[in-house]
Amino acid sequence: MDMPMPPGQNMPPSNGTTNMMMMNMQMSFYWGRKATVLFSGWPNNNLGMYILALLFVFFLAMAAEVLSNQPPIKRGTNPLMGGLIQSCVHFFRIVFIYLLMLAVMSFNVGIFIAAVVGHTLGFFIARSRAIAVANGEDQRLSSVTLKI
Repeated sequence: MDMPMPPGQNMPPSNGTTNMMMMNMQMSFYWGRKATVLFSGWPNNNLGMYILALLFVFFLAMAAEVLSNQPPIKRGTNPLMGGLIQSCVHFFRIVFIYLLMLAVMSFNVGIFIAAVVGHTLGFFIARSRAIAVANGEDQRLSSVTLKI
């Protein structure tokens, strides 16, 4: 007869595989190419694949930040199409952000730095573009008022 476990007690592992997997998980920041990022066996302690993982995380963070700072839909856009476009952008932004969260949970310092630098550069690109658009509108408005 099985007795229920008291609250706060860990259940014993059902098999040795689960126990070994839990023992090998890194739970603090570490530096090095020996990491598992998003998929089991990737980058597999291979320097080239580790660099690819860093670039992937960097561009994923950059894309997530650019998508987070999209300009609003233009006036006169069909509400259904505008909503559909914004929903698609939101979908991809959330997918990218969750993938980044899982990648950073590898606790690899290189992956963490790639994500932070990617977010920073993506924010810079998005805001620079927004400032350029705002300055262009200001110049256009000032030239219209000068003509009047």
